[in-house]
Amino acid sequence: MVLDVHRPNQRGFTLIELMIVVAILGIISASAVAVYREFVPKSQITRVVGELSALKTGFEERVSQMGSVTNASLGYVPSDLTTGNASTNISVLNSDGSGHMQVTMGGNAHPAVSGAIIRLARNVSGVWTCVIDPGGAADWSATYLPPGCAES
Repeated sequence: MVLDVHRPNQRGFTLIELMIVVAILGIISASAVAVYREFVPKSQITRVVGELSALKTGFEERVSQMGSVTNASLGYVPSDLTTGNASTNISVLNSDGSGHMQVTMGGNAHPAVSGAIIRLARNVSGVWTCVIDPGGAADWSATYLPPGCAES
């Protein structure tokens, strides 16, 4: 019996091929981590803007009744992403019908956006605008702005 030392039908990956695959996977995962790091702060800002936007109906009701605006009249429940609490009012209603609702990012918010102030302002005509003051956020990036909001 003779053993065939050269097995031409045997296939496998060479060390170089495996190293190339590992390098490609490393590049892909590094870019995915960078994208994910920006996604979390932006989604948190967007969530808080959405939570404030949901309170506009209660605010408008108080404007039509020319009453004072309190957290209870808005139905405000403090978010775990803000520094707000139930006893400190987040809104102001002026006698001319203008006003605003404002919260500061904090609590469980990502450190890059913690300290940013989110404000929904209502003008006399009833038009709402979203303004974000990133002054208190240490690592703010303009990419965190949700659609329809501006930086102050």
